Order: sequence, then structure tokens, then C-alpha cells
Amino acid sequence: MVIEPQRWTGVVLAGGRSSRMGRDKALLLWQGRPLIEQQIALLRAAGAHDVKVSGDRPGYDGIADGAPHAGPLGGIASIAAVCPDGELLIVPVDMPRLQPALLQRLRDTAAAAASVRFAGHVLPMRLRLDDRCRAALSELMLAADHRERALRALQACVGVSEAILHADEASQLLDCNTEASWREAHA
Repeated sequence: MVIEPQRWTGVVLAGGRSSRMGRDKALLLWQGRPLIEQQIALLRAAGAHDVKVSGDRPGYDGIADGAPHAGPLGGIASIAAVCPDGELLIVPVDMPRLQPALLQRLRDTAAAAASVRFAGHVLPMRLRLDDRCRAALSELMLAADHRERALRALQACVGVSEAILHADEASQLLDCNTEASWREAHA
């Protein structure tokens, strides 16, 4: 009997305003292609059976946020509305150095956990989309204080495990939110 590997969905968070960068981060060129395409390819290389894009990205079948300006949590809530229960592996559009092996390790760590992240980092993350997660998303999206609508709050609600990030892997999690960090990514 052949056991099929577990199917999971990759998610690229690409719905932000890029206000700190001053231009659309998803369209910045990394190794000759837009970051959004880089992250889609990354998730496929890591083994995603399907990839969803969060944000109004018509050229990429993006799923517009149901609640505009609700940050990454709003993007995940909108993705959850169109996905069946299952495992999501979520990456931000602005981490160009991520490698498939690191995402595969995140995917395979603490299989029973509702969510997994690397120690000291909120993203990338693996998230089990189920009734409990959907309830947490709904509750957090209703929070009056925008600071309560955070990925850390979601992870705390559903329970989070942390994977150890080795020193040689840390540079893969460089978040390119500003021109300075974008220049650093190219160094």
C-alpha cells in the first residue's frame, strides 16, 4: 500500500499597502521576476498542491481582503473563507531569501500542532485551518482594537509550537519592508 503525502495549500500574503517601502513590494524584481512570482514558485517547490494569493492581485488570482486594511490576519481570514479545512503554509511576499528546504522543515515540525512558526518570528507559519481556527479568525477580526487583529494573537488562540531556527537559516527570514532592508537582501 502506497501512502500519499499530505496535501497542503501554500498562501502568499500580498495584500498590504507597502507604505514603508513606498512602492508595491509584490512587484519588486528578485532574480529577474516579481517577488509575488518568486513566492508562488517557492511554495510549489516546497510541495504545495495549491497556492493561494492573499490580496487584490488579478494577474495572480488574488483573493481580495473581505475587510480592507486588516493586515495579514484579514488576508488569512479571506483565504480561509475560500479554502477547505487543511494545512496552510503561509509566507509573506517580502521574504525573498526563503528556501524550499526551510519551508519543508516548518511543514514537518510538530505535526499535531495547530500552528508552527520559527522561534522569534511570526512568519512564515504553518496553520491548521479547522473549526477552531475559523472561530479564532472570526473573533479576532471583530476586535475593536486593531492591535488585537494580529498573527501573534491568532497563534496564541489556536496554540503555537516553535521550530528552532539555526544560525545559518536566520538570513532567510529577512523581511524587506523598507528600501534599506531591500538593499540588505541584495548584499
